[in-house]
Amino acid sequence: MKIAQLCAVDFTLYHFLLPLMRAMRDAGHEVVGIASDGPFVEKIRAEGFRVEPVYIERSFNLLRHSGSARRLKTLFRQERFDIVHVHTPVAALIGRWAAWRARVPKIVYTAHGFYFHERMAWPKRTAFVALEWLGGRLTDVLFTQAEEDAATARRLRLARGPIAAIGNGVDPARFHPAADAEERRALRAALGAAGGEPVILMVGRLVAEKGYVELIEAMRDVEATLWVVGERLASDHAGPVEHAIEMAERDPVLRRRVRFLGYRNDVPALMRAADIYTLPSHREGMPRSVIEAMMTGLPVVGTAIRGTREEVLEGETGTLVPVDDAKALAAALRRLAADPALRAAWGAAGRARALALYREDLVIARQLEALGLAPAASGA
Repeated sequence: MKIAQLCAVDFTLYHFLLPLMRAMRDAGHEVVGIASDGPFVEKIRAEGFRVEPVYIERSFNLLRHSGSARRLKTLFRQERFDIVHVHTPVAALIGRWAAWRARVPKIVYTAHGFYFHERMAWPKRTAFVALEWLGGRLTDVLFTQAEEDAATARRLRLARGPIAAIGNGVDPARFHPAADAEERRALRAALGAAGGEPVILMVGRLVAEKGYVELIEAMRDVEATLWVVGERLASDHAGPVEHAIEMAERDPVLRRRVRFLGYRNDVPALMRAADIYTLPSHREGMPRSVIEAMMTGLPVVGTAIRGTREEVLEGETGTLVPVDDAKALAAALRRLAADPALRAAWGAAGRARALALYREDLVIARQLEALGLAPAASGA
């Protein structure tokens, strides 16, 4: 079959969809990536995939997407895809409309986390649910990552066809506990982690909804080093994050404790060098970074939101705190920072859970089977 993988930005295509694209290609199908042009497009092409750049603005003002929708419809008609598989909220909405207009035989949508959530004001939540419902009238198959999202989608009838939770997964060959104490020691020293001081790691785009503002505030009361890995994409909104970063750079206590590492391509090594992982997000689908941390053997401090509360078992693999609560976040981080035995116990339990539930190959196999794309079994 000929399959399009569509998302808004090349960052998502490269960092999150490449394993699925490889698996589809290995199963004998032609796979084409579609996203806004950017620095990761050439990296995807270097893996042997064709990428068709189509600019998609990250805005819910639908009037601003008419040009992108027309270009997608034209591309879909020219390419005659058997399946268009869409990801990320805006690209998914206009991509499904364009695929329907182009008469693509099968339209698949993976919701990596619905934009609406329980803390959203009801008029705004209602509007976003309505958009998902309208998009669902054009959706032949809907995948969610979290079981909670799948239950919500079934209740609200957000697809005209099957709805399935596929989970989220990572490669245990890349994310595993440290086997080389020297690698861990050298990386900690290079990044300024003093002696035996605990290192807390956070990986995510520099946007407010990831919880950076309260995390930086919490670090005033935590005797540890925080490594922040991530950058702000050109299409992200800075908001209060810039003020929090400025505060961290001005405040002498925070300046000593918080390190902004920017974009890194050695996240597995950073996780092996860290002691605690935190993700105080306001909204997620089923965060992959939490699974990466669990697979590496790190205890997790997260927020009690969908996805994360499915991954992290309270008091067994980590702990969950309320959203936007710097004091509760600080208390949870302090507890782990002061207790190496607890870190080891929760980390070991988290790795066992990740290996059982969140392997990348399992998640990909579920999708290929559900879409009828699995390679034929060999034999006489």
